[in-house]
Amino acid sequence: MPDNEDSLVANNRTRPGLLPLGKLTRWQWWLLVAANIFLLLFGQIVAVLLGRFYYDQGGNSKWMATLVQTIGFPILFIPYFLFPSSKKSSATINTSFSLSVIFSIYIILGAVIAGDNMLYSVGLLYLSASTYSLICATQLAFNAVFSYFINSQKFTVLIFNSVVVLSLSASLLSVNDDSDKPSGVTNAQYVLGFVVTLIASAFYALLLSVTQLCFQKVIKKETFSVVLELSIYTSFFATCFSIFGLFASGEWRTLGGELNGFGKGSLAYVMTFVGTAVACQVCSVGVVGLIFLVSSLFSNVISTLSLSLTPLAAVIVLHAKMNGVKIIAMLMGLWGFCTYIYQNYLDDDDAKKKQTDATGAVSSDTFTPLLHQ
Repeated sequence: MPDNEDSLVANNRTRPGLLPLGKLTRWQWWLLVAANIFLLLFGQIVAVLLGRFYYDQGGNSKWMATLVQTIGFPILFIPYFLFPSSKKSSATINTSFSLSVIFSIYIILGAVIAGDNMLYSVGLLYLSASTYSLICATQLAFNAVFSYFINSQKFTVLIFNSVVVLSLSASLLSVNDDSDKPSGVTNAQYVLGFVVTLIASAFYALLLSVTQLCFQKVIKKETFSVVLELSIYTSFFATCFSIFGLFASGEWRTLGGELNGFGKGSLAYVMTFVGTAVACQVCSVGVVGLIFLVSSLFSNVISTLSLSLTPLAAVIVLHAKMNGVKIIAMLMGLWGFCTYIYQNYLDDDDAKKKQTDATGAVSSDTFTPLLHQ
């Protein structure tokens, strides 16, 4: 992405395949942003709750839990083919890189996604939905660090505060002996769940930064269709790796027994997988939508917000326990999120002032969103 935000805004008006965002009124742009925020929040919360429900009702296949997180990728073809720019998307790829290089990137990212999803599945097996989500909130802190070193993202006092607060939030959970553990989970398994979830969060943050780097150095342009292409192809390869893991591990042999022994019945077993697959893709649409409308960093901030809200949803839906330490950890997570959002607001406000100084008064009839990668 260009370092000069004013030139980035100008380029958004002329690049082929982009929505005419410069012609949108302020409320129309915010309506699109709000819709994508809802998709991300709803999809991610539902996916986490269904994943915990699967384990609570007798499910135990970590590879199957990994597979359903990406196997619903064909759903993304709906917005892809409905988007006019998809037909021109091949022209948006940097021609200095061959298709073999592009697909190599897709394959590598797909393998990383599959491995990351596997770690998340193991973490959710040994942790409650609320504890799992609060630990995942550390991905924002990791994202700030990786963005600084990989994407040259500036590291302000507010961002540093966010990193420290979110890290302390996760540390509280790690020493919380009274934290509710799923039935049958030992202390060693709980610690393992905490560690692998923390590692998965770090890998997810690294994946976001590497993906942004791919847009900067290889793909060059962030049209919505190109973002969807990356999501579709990486999910396809992640699904292939997950299917291989399912059969190589031998876990496929246990699926028949899981189906017959599932606590809520075989229909609920199938619908849990279907619901998880759909929820993950709904979340994916929200993620790529926010990347297109605002930035990848903002998308990650909203994702972190959903992780802070999941414990409340777990209390309502799964009747999970909410002890004092967990409440404090959740409030600290929300505070870290708010400071990160405020830093983005300051960056956006500063960019608007620079744009106004350069072009004169901004029209009240139209609104040009400012991206701050």
